[in-house]
Amino acid sequence: MKGFQLVFSTLQSRKHPNGERLSHWLVEVAEKIGIKGVTILQATQGIGRDGKLHSSTFFELADEPLEIIMNVDEKECEKLFALLSEKKLGLFYTKTAIEYGTI
Repeated sequence: MKGFQLVFSTLQSRKHPNGERLSHWLVEVAEKIGIKGVTILQATQGIGRDGKLHSSTFFELADEPLEIIMNVDEKECEKLFALLSEKKLGLFYTKTAIEYGTI
């Protein structure tokens, strides 16, 4: 199948305006759209688009960088981006054309 790999970068502490963690909200939205195979990766460190070092430490996990990865077809991508555009969350992403499947 042809489609896209979407990678959204955020922080563990980042919240949706409804108060829910942004990463959890994004996974729920993907599920409602019918996107399967969403993965959340936790990183120990990262430099954000603000130029600051963000890291998880023993005392403070709220600043932990996260990546939410989805492999989607064109229709799923269009639905997701239409919804995200409406919400105006300022969520950083990368979108890469891929071929995917199961063998």
